[in-house]
Parts: sequence; structure tokens; C-alpha cells
Amino acid sequence: MTADTNIPAKAAEEALARQEQETITQAIARELGISLKQVRTTAGLLDEGNTIPFIARYRKEMTGELDENALRDIEERLGYLRNLGDRKKDVLRSIEEQGKLTEELQEQILKAVKLQEVEDLYRPYRQKRKTRASAAKEKGLEPLADWVLEQRRQGDPLEEAVKYIDSGKGVESAELALQGAMDIIAENIADDPAIRSWVRQYTASQGVLVSEARDAEQESVYENYYNYREPVHKMPPHRILAINRGERENVLKVGIEVTADKIHAFISRKLIKGPSPVRELLEAVTEDAYKRLIAPSVEREVRGEMTEKGETQAISIFSGNLRSLLLQPPVKGRSVLGVDPAYRTGCKLAVVDDTGKLLEVAVTYPTPPNNKKKEAAAKFKELIAKYGIQLIVIGNGTGSRETEQFTAEVIAEIGEPGLAYLIVNEAGASVYSASKLAQEEFPDLDVAERSAASIARRVQDPLAELVKIDPKAIGVGQYQHDVSQKHLEESLKGVVESAVNHVGVDVNTASASLLSYVAGVNATIAKNIVKFREENGKFTTRKQLQKVPRLGAKSYEQCIGFLRIPGGDNTLDRTPIHPESYPVVDRLFRELGLDVASLGSKEVASQLEAQDAAELAVKLEVGVPTLRDILESLQRPGRDPREELPLPIFRTDVLKIEDLVPGMEMQGTVRNVIDFGAFVDIGIKNDGLVHISQLSGSYVKHPMDVVSVGDNVTVWVMGVDLKKGRVSLTMRPPRG
Repeated sequence: MTADTNIPAKAAEEALARQEQETITQAIARELGISLKQVRTTAGLLDEGNTIPFIARYRKEMTGELDENALRDIEERLGYLRNLGDRKKDVLRSIEEQGKLTEELQEQILKAVKLQEVEDLYRPYRQKRKTRASAAKEKGLEPLADWVLEQRRQGDPLEEAVKYIDSGKGVESAELALQGAMDIIAENIADDPAIRSWVRQYTASQGVLVSEARDAEQESVYENYYNYREPVHKMPPHRILAINRGERENVLKVGIEVTADKIHAFISRKLIKGPSPVRELLEAVTEDAYKRLIAPSVEREVRGEMTEKGETQAISIFSGNLRSLLLQPPVKGRSVLGVDPAYRTGCKLAVVDDTGKLLEVAVTYPTPPNNKKKEAAAKFKELIAKYGIQLIVIGNGTGSRETEQFTAEVIAEIGEPGLAYLIVNEAGASVYSASKLAQEEFPDLDVAERSAASIARRVQDPLAELVKIDPKAIGVGQYQHDVSQKHLEESLKGVVESAVNHVGVDVNTASASLLSYVAGVNATIAKNIVKFREENGKFTTRKQLQKVPRLGAKSYEQCIGFLRIPGGDNTLDRTPIHPESYPVVDRLFRELGLDVASLGSKEVASQLEAQDAAELAVKLEVGVPTLRDILESLQRPGRDPREELPLPIFRTDVLKIEDLVPGMEMQGTVRNVIDFGAFVDIGIKNDGLVHISQLSGSYVKHPMDVVSVGDNVTVWVMGVDLKKGRVSLTMRPPRG
């Protein structure tokens, strides 16, 4: 009997869950402007445990070729709306337990599309700490509040209030009774979801953010905001975060000003029915409700929304810059001398061969206060000659420009064609060098020597080296320390994962750090892959990875297309083609009369390029997007997508800021992109700034639409401030 009654209940529950899922699907499709089928399929694939890189690359037919960004948007909204659904259930349960759930309230909660709306509706029923209103209710003053709200045409409020005098309850007078009733009404107003929603919207659209100095005489980087006003809805993200930081550091006082009269008028219209003996009391209570209860919390909420807007943009910028940095082209085939510059402790040197293997470390003192340039030059020349160094890589930290000047002089003395130097962003190198990973990799080196080795390897394979560092420590953003670290970490992890899987990983040379970012591979599996490789020798086929402990069928499916085996038994194992598609390749070769052994030749590449993917897909019984990817992969097996990008600018001589004159044309490398422009390394001590207005001759919505970190750009000097060491640049060619 029990089982019978449970079956319909379970079926009803499942039907309700399906209905809820469909509602979520429709909402996401509407928001993102994609089809219901795409959302439904993507949600199903994610629920089955598939990773974003795998879905984007190997399930294109199913998703209608949605890219990673669209898939991540669906994943994010899916998570938000499912959490919203769970919160609705909790709220409905809580209100029902109180015996206060009406059909109308239930419908309002179910229709809510934002968490804030649900919380507004729940506010009157939430357990509160003791308030003036709750104290008044305990004193039995709720009926008096109800009488006031009736707004009868006749009657004296004080005379009515006399009935509630009770010294035992602490109500000593009619005035105190009336005040208690007003407190109850004020809280009811503040808890009204419609009123709160309107006030929040009005504050966000009409409010003005006001920033003042706590001490106007104090010098600080926030002086622009010592007497500052700007409409809330117009504030750009970077300004929001800058003012937040100034407030947090106790330099600024910040608030939102809004015309209170219009808010009072709105609340009065909702509350006051017409002339009555209590009209003046109600007008006073609307002002009290707004000033004491609504305004402070609404200001917090609006500023919270502003901060969220600022954080979202800051994280987006950091993520975009990080991706560009990770995908910098590798400088292959060169032995490199890495230099970690410093003053007192000297410059640490590390020589690595063209595979990144560490050959030798040393220390020299060419910079102040030691200035042992002669001895340092001798050491540089010795290492350059001994190991055939072709590139010197200098970190951009303390003492970098003095070290650069010294290096340029050494290169000039040697006079070797092809010998050049490069300045690299060393952000995060010190974090890596002190890490457990660095200790395991270089147990015999000190922290600075490890840093020099990391700096050298950064140009040989930026991706492989940078994945060893916490993404947050790679400073290519703005205000990254002022945002939600949890959200930043999630976003940056997604960026690194995306970059690693875009490039692919040589399973026989990759570190555990690099492998851990491959789709479907966690830190444990990554370590197991390295251990298996060390114990059994190099992998010769992808199938061997199925023997790695903890790498189960699902993980294998997700990761195997991104793991490459150059020089293995099967040529296809060095391509991005997934083993599940190897039978398609066999049919393709038979159809075209090709041999696997001839892959990589120009003739085969030309023949593959000439194929009509749509027509061929029908014959091979495969989806067009999958076949398109297969044909592209077969044309250039083992291709590294980063190799298509231009290499960084190598320099042999150094520039000083004093050498610059307006109008001078220069080549530079973009080091950082922010909301208001881009910083470009032109070979002087400080990077020059190209303001957003100078990035192009046409309108630029955001600098990232024009430039990316690592881009080589042509710039012209606009202005030089010798005192502040600042250079303003333009990317708009001079006229004439």
C-alpha cells in the first residue's frame, strides 16, 4: 500500500523537476539568444560529466557548434538558475511551515527570475534579530498599528492609543504606544517587496555616487576622488573598483545621494488612502521607514551591484590578458640565458638548452651598489661562448633596466650576429620559485636561481612554464586584488584550461602541472601519468594511457584528444583527432586513396584542402563540423597553433626616455590591456600608455577589441614627462 502511494508522488516529483528544467532551459535560450535544442543538449552533456573543452571540440554536431564562451555562459546560467530554484524551494518550505503561504505569494516566488526578488519576497517572513517593531509587537501594539492603517475618517489617534497603555509591558503613555505602532508600520513598509524593488531601481538609475577625502590634506593616489560626484548608472567598472579601494584603505568616505522627496512621495502614494486624522503620522512614518530602514540597506545592495559590475569587468580583462599571455608563440631552437635582475644580491643567471634543460647557474653583480661590470661581462661572455647562447632573457623586476643597459653593452662588444635580448614579464616567477613544485624540480638551486631558470623557459614555451604558477600571481589585469578571489580563481582556471587544450599537450614531455589542466585530468591523474611514464618509458600510443591508474573510461574520453604523442606508433596520435574518429579517418583514406605514411606532405595537404566537406561527410556518414576538423588536422599533423603568431621583438640596444621625441615611430610589445588603454613596452624603463582614444582612427568600445597582450605594435610618441617618467603613445599614424 505504501509503495503504491509513493509511486504517483515520485512520478509527480519527477514531472515537476522536468518542468522546472524546461523553464530554466527556456530562460537561458531567451537570455543568450540561442535555440532551446542547443541549451537542452549542452545541459545534458554537462550533466553527464563532459568538460567544456571536450564538448566544444568533439561534440559540435550536438551543440550546433557552440564555442567555449557560449558553453561557459550556459554552464554559469544553469548553475545560477538551479541554485535559484533550490532557494525558492527553501523559502516556500519556510513560509509554509509558518502557516503564511498564500497562492498569490507562492506564484510570485515561483515567477521570480532573480535571487534578489526571492529574498525581497521572503524578507517579511525571515527570522529577525530583535527590532523596534518586534519589541512593539511583544508589547501588544500590533492592533493599534492596524487601526492606524485603516485610516478612518473619524477618531483621535492619541485617544485610541490610550487603550494600549500598560506599564507592566513598558507602555507608559499614549505617545509611546503610538510610537510603537509607527515602528511596526515602518518595518512593514521596509519589508514590502514592491517598495524595496522600486526604491532600489530608482537609486540605481537616479542616484549619484559621492566620494570625499577623510583628510583633504593627505597626499594619496586617490586625490582625483577627494571631491567627486558621478551618476551611479554611468560609472565605469575601473572607477568603481578604484573608489572601493580608497574607501577600504580609509582614505575616502563614499555614499550615494538620491532625491528623497520623490521616494517619500512614492511610498506615500502606496500607503496613504486620503485625508484622515492619521495622515500626518503616516507621512512621518514613510520618511522614517525610508531613512532608517530602507535607504541604508538599498545603498548597500546598489553598491554591491556596482561592485559586481566592476569585478565582472576586471575578471574579464584579467582572463583575456592571461589567455593572450599563455598563447604567446614559443621561441624554439635557441639556447637561452635567463637573468633574474637585482641590485644588492646580484643578477642570478640560468642557462637552459633548446629543450629547456638547465645547464648551469651563476651570479654576477653588474648593477648598483656593486657595479662589478667587468667581472659580470666576463661571465656573460663565457656562458654565451660555452653554450652557444642566442638569446638573453631579462625579467622586468627590480634592476631590470640597468641590467638591460649592461646586456646591450655586452652584446655590442661581442658583435655576434643573431645574439639579442628580450625583456619578459616576470610576474609570478618569485611565487613559482618558492613553491613546492619548484623545489622538486630544482632541489639544488636557491629561490633566485630557480626564478632565473623560469624566466629563461618563459620564452621557450610560455604555456608550459606559466601553468606552474597560480594564475592570480601573473599580473596582467587591473584591480585583481579587489575582486572576489573565488570568482577570479574559477575564471582564470577556465582560461588556463582553455589555452592548454587549444594547444594540446605532448604527453611524453609535459609536467604534472601542465597535464592537470587537460580536460578530464585532475592533479592525481596528472601525477599518475608522469609516474607511469617514468616507470615504463615514453608512451608510444594513446591506448597505453588506459593503463594509467585512476584514468577511467570517462576521463580517457575527455582527455585523449588533447594529449599528443609525436613520433608514436600511430601518426594520428600526434593530431587533435579523437580516437573515436579514427574509423572515419580510415574511411576517408580509402575514399581518397591515401596512405597514413604520406601525411604531412604538400601533395596530401593540397588534396585534403581541396575536398568539399559537406559532400564528403555524406559519403563517410559523419557530421560536417567533425569532418572539417579532421581535414584541417590531417593537413598539418602536429601543428602548434601558437606558431602562426609573430615572435616577440628581440632587441640589441637600449633606449632611454631622454632619447624620445614626439612623433618618433617605434615598435613595441603590448604588456597589459586595461579599460582605458594599453601599456606598451618600447624598450625604456617604464611602459608607455596608449590611451583608448589613440588606439585607432575609429571609435573603440574597449581596448581588447583592438589589441591583446603580446601583440607587436607600431606606435608613435605623443608626449614625454621626464619628471614622472611617463610616455604617452598613439597607434594612429601621423598625418602627412
